Amino acid sequence: MEITVYRDAPIAQAHRKLPAAIYNLAHKLRVRSPSGVVYVPIRSMQMLAIIDDTEIVFLDINYKSWVEIAWQSFQVQERNTLDDPVPYEVVIYHPDGQKNMDRLLSEFPKAMQSLQEKDKVEAPAKVLKFVAKRPPSADKPK
Repeated sequence: MEITVYRDAPIAQAHRKLPAAIYNLAHKLRVRSPSGVVYVPIRSMQMLAIIDDTEIVFLDINYKSWVEIAWQSFQVQERNTLDDPVPYEVVIYHPDGQKNMDRLLSEFPKAMQSLQEKDKVEAPAKVLKFVAKRPPSADKPK
């Protein structure tokens, strides 16, 4: 699937720290995607999140292809452990983005978790045993 998105001039920008659990889950979903892009419907907010390798953008159903909020410039190298929050920049392109920002921090992880659970493989794992062939010299007594 391919979606073209548009942006107006930003109306606000701020540096924040994204909780590790949110960043890690978004990264995990993106890495598992064959295209490297993940579309996450956030039904509770009537929004669509698009995760790619450089940013996460949020589109509101009322504004179609126009970016409302973008999370970008993730500074993963700034954290010391996987549990540390990730510094990033939030860019708001639409006035509704101001009011939706805090709600996204709770609804976006739920939507990602729901998407991840749909892709789970429920079958038990199997370990395959391969018989190694010995070289002819290994069969001879010493």
